[in-house]
Order: sequence, then structure tokens, then C-alpha cells
Amino acid sequence: MRRLMLLRHAKTATDAPSGRDRDRRLDDRGHKDAAEIGDWIAAHPPFPQTVLVSHAVRARQTWDTAWEAMKDRVAAPQVEILPELYGADPAQILETLRTATIPANPRRLMLVGHNPGMHEVALMLIGSGDRAGAKALAHNLPTAGLAIFDFDVKDWGHVAYRRGKLVLFVSPKLLRLG
Repeated sequence: MRRLMLLRHAKTATDAPSGRDRDRRLDDRGHKDAAEIGDWIAAHPPFPQTVLVSHAVRARQTWDTAWEAMKDRVAAPQVEILPELYGADPAQILETLRTATIPANPRRLMLVGHNPGMHEVALMLIGSGDRAGAKALAHNLPTAGLAIFDFDVKDWGHVAYRRGKLVLFVSPKLLRLG
């Protein structure tokens, strides 16, 4: 069994001082939401053993802020910053899952990345599971949104579209709504 957690970066400023999209930073709400989702993750094991993070500033800040909220309650995962997750489409994300994790072959993996690729791959991975979560996820993977999937496979090389069981979809907004 393998567990995949797809976390979209949190809310950002509309521009970066450099003018480059990859340099955009989290805004105040983004920091709050990333901390909230990190706190939620820490309270809902199992936790990721490996975390693959886009090299964009907002993705790294999302992970750092979420980790800060959970680090006293969770064993430190292996973290890798991967440029290929920035702007990745579903095929690139799936390829990254299959190849970037082979040496360690963790049972629980988190990706921190961007839409539209993260939303699209989440929809493409759903084969069964939480119907209400799938319905909510169909509209959007919002900033700081987290989609959790289980795959009945022995390694990440066998993860495929429509083979995931959506365990849960959660976001800071959904957490506030109760």
C-alpha cells in the first residue's frame, strides 16, 4: 500500500518584486492556511516519509510553514526540492512519482506543487473512495488544499490513473466550515 498526499501551495501575493512567477511569496492568509493544514496533518496520521516540493518560492514557503506547525509531533521526512514540479502537467507529475521516489520507495509521499497540474492529476488518479470529497475536488484544488490517496501497489512505479482511492480531500476553508 502507498499513500500519496497532494498539497497545493497556499495563497500568494499577485506579483513578485523580481517579476518572475516562481518568485511569488505567500501572503498573510497563505501563511495562516499553510500553518493550519500543517496542524491538521500532524493531528491525522499517517505522516509523509518523503516530501517532494516544487522549487517555486511559494511551494517551499508552504512546506516550511506547514512543517513548522507539525514538527514537534511528526518525525522529520526526507525533503527534496524538484524544479520539474513547477508548472508540471499530470503526466510529468505521475512520472515524478514513479521515478523520483524509487531509491527510497517510501510508503507515504507528499507532493507540494501547483495548479492546474495538481488539480488535474488529482482528478485523474481518482478510481474510488470518498464520493463527497471527489465531488468537492471536482470544482478545484484550492490553495493549501490537500488530497489524500491510497494505492494498492508495492511501489510507486505501479501508480496509475484511475487506480487511487481518494481517502480525503480537505482545505483550510473546509476546516473552518467544520
